[in-house]
Amino acid sequence: MPLSSPFRTGRTRFAVAAAAFFLSLTALAGCSDSDGGGGGSSSSAPATSRPPAGGGTKVSIKDFKFRPADPTVAPGARITVTNDDTTTHTMTATKGKAFDTGDIAPGKSATFTAPSKAGAYPYDCTIHPFMTGTLTVK
Repeated sequence: MPLSSPFRTGRTRFAVAAAAFFLSLTALAGCSDSDGGGGGSSSSAPATSRPPAGGGTKVSIKDFKFRPADPTVAPGARITVTNDDTTTHTMTATKGKAFDTGDIAPGKSATFTAPSKAGAYPYDCTIHPFMTGTLTVK
């Protein structure tokens, strides 16, 4: 069969496309954070798409609302916030610097550690301040 046959060209194009696809998956996997996200510091949390080890509390953002808006957690609990919306959001304590996820892009998550002191911690999205809730630690 000559090298310029349509069958050979189609097979070569498929092989090149498949190789590019698998290389892109490998590159994406290499960019992930291997420790599951923040945790140690309550003021910074790198974005990650994995839930925290051992479960933890989950908050989602959808339609410009936190769900649940008023979670209750134990002191030092790990909280994963997933942005299921179409725009970037944050989950940031409005008083002091008790916690702040930083910007969470659509489809991404961030994990932070709840304050160690019991109490009510009002929060909002710093980008959309009408989005509010209260994290209760007890």
